[in-house]
Amino acid sequence: MPFPDALLGAERPVSAYVYSRAVLAETAARVRAALPAGATLLYAVKANGHPDVVAALAAATDGLEVASGGELALAVAAGARRIAFGGPAKTDRELHDAVRAGALVHVESVLELRRLDAIAGRLGTRAAAALRVNRAVAGPDGSHRMTGTPTPFGIDEATLDAAFAVPLRAVELRGFHLHAVSNSLDAGAYARFVAGAVDWSVAAAARYGLDLRYVNVGGGLGVSYTGADTLDLEALHAGLATLTVPGNVDLVFEPGRFLAADAGWYAAEVIDLKRTHGRWFAVLRGGTHHFRLPAAWGYSHPFTVLPRDDAWEWEFTRPSVTDVPVDAVGELCTPRDVLARNVHVDRLRVGDVLVFARTGAYGWDISHHDFLRHPHPQIIVV
Repeated sequence: MPFPDALLGAERPVSAYVYSRAVLAETAARVRAALPAGATLLYAVKANGHPDVVAALAAATDGLEVASGGELALAVAAGARRIAFGGPAKTDRELHDAVRAGALVHVESVLELRRLDAIAGRLGTRAAAALRVNRAVAGPDGSHRMTGTPTPFGIDEATLDAAFAVPLRAVELRGFHLHAVSNSLDAGAYARFVAGAVDWSVAAAARYGLDLRYVNVGGGLGVSYTGADTLDLEALHAGLATLTVPGNVDLVFEPGRFLAADAGWYAAEVIDLKRTHGRWFAVLRGGTHHFRLPAAWGYSHPFTVLPRDDAWEWEFTRPSVTDVPVDAVGELCTPRDVLARNVHVDRLRVGDVLVFARTGAYGWDISHHDFLRHPHPQIIVV
């Protein structure tokens, strides 16, 4: 693991993310090997938008999926070979910039389709697009369900006729975007979802007279935050082995979490150890304003203790605990600032560092950075 050496020169007290380019590249290679031959692999930038992470995955994949104008700018700066632009509330400026950048737009509504056509027409060019469809059936189980249920995402399958009734002058419809789930651990169910998405797309294209060239099944490849489990890539590869994709169709996958999660570690120094009402608390230089996911999802994120023997400069005794459970809590003025509860430690001292693995995705990016205006964590890329 790269984090011990990377943290040797970190600012004190330690509060840092460490990201590994090597792990990003290796994970992308493993995912690509699990996909059908010829499939397109995009990275969903929303998982981690640090420019170095985006650049590393732009190089290791076929391109980037973005969901805002800011992410689009990151993708362009990273030299992404391909860009897909999604999200349910694209502004006119974002659609304009997406067309100018040559991005394929995942259209979320009939109104957005009309606006995209008008904007591309004003620019005197053609825009490539796919219709995002909220299908009647749900995808595999996961942490968040996007389709088969009322959500603001995509065009209801029952109203798809309205989208195909729009007279298009400057938009080239290529197919469908069918992202259905986030963080699924069931490789077999995910493979069946992909097969069903392809079959549905072929049938829908035939029904509407669409020259089908694009089927994007979204992301959703999952990781566990309380253990070592991930979606089994070998099982996914086996499940997709019999998949039949028409020869002119670009089958696209756009994972984010799976590509970035294991390439990141969050490290926070223990500022205080205290016992109240029978519980030990390790109070950190950091917390949920840096790493919000445990509080948002209601789980305890595992950590390891990185001992720091050089971390005590006072003449009085260094506080420590041995063989006890502790709650790892942050520096915010709220009892909800908790990263882990009831975790046994053999020994823990003020000045040691807790390292939370698997934090390269949806860690810093989704956190409430400026609550209480504490300093941001240091970002170290190796």
